[in-house]
Amino acid sequence: MSPPSAPSAPSGPSGASPEALRDLALAVAREGAALVRERRSGAVEVAATKTSDIDVVTEADRACEALVRERILAARPEDGFLGEESADDEHAVPADGVRWIVDPIDGTVNFLYDLDGYSVCVAAEVTVDGTSEVVAGVVVDPATGTEYEAVLGGGARRDGVPLAVRGPAPLAERLLCTGFSYDRRIRVLQAEAWVRLLPHVRDIRRRGSAALDLCLVAEGRADGYVEEGVHLWDHAAAGLVAREAGASTRVLPGVGGLDLLVCAPSHGFEELLDAVEWAGFTGGTAAE
Repeated sequence: MSPPSAPSAPSGPSGASPEALRDLALAVAREGAALVRERRSGAVEVAATKTSDIDVVTEADRACEALVRERILAARPEDGFLGEESADDEHAVPADGVRWIVDPIDGTVNFLYDLDGYSVCVAAEVTVDGTSEVVAGVVVDPATGTEYEAVLGGGARRDGVPLAVRGPAPLAERLLCTGFSYDRRIRVLQAEAWVRLLPHVRDIRRRGSAALDLCLVAEGRADGYVEEGVHLWDHAAAGLVAREAGASTRVLPGVGGLDLLVCAPSHGFEELLDAVEWAGFTGGTAAE
């Protein structure tokens, strides 16, 4: 696929078609991925921590988000912007319009250790009459150059090739992806739930990027994804990719009081959800 040029804003309630928003997301995500790839070629150090001493931020996270934000708002200055590293400085969206949701490096610990499995994620969410929906999403893997993208109602693709989830399989033959919270208290609860569920599934994988895990479900290389502690920027883009490939997603209260995201092919989603609830991943109270 050749890099798209930054599109002009077409007419419509949000000032853009989903395809035009996807093209802009892809252009800026590619540029952000190039910056991340260049930063990874040198020494990488922790710039700060967030929710705990193991929840790290690098200068590359900040630089990538600043670049993406600058490019998007230069092209569409009236849009809103929510980024992981600048969430406290959200660029507000009008009552009806477009908000961009960005994770500059999903999988920062992998990036820090120079391990495969980190991504740049850009999603466009449109609000009309008070109802918001992600209409375009892009996930780019800087290490491999792999690109996942989707438009609402238009399907999902990897490097231009259409994606589809894996066919039906019994629960015992499903490979599930997961991740663990940076909150040590919640990690204990997650581990206890997995002890109950693991004997009833094929196996689990923990790769370190929620977005890339969701894309694995989209391309039929995994049968589901379960994780508490996700944020909107972790799954806005990749969740659309998964849904457009035939998956369902749902955000529930987790046992530790944080958001729990469950994703699986739609044909087997309810069975996995029942198993997740039985194992004790859900039903927590607010985290202290």
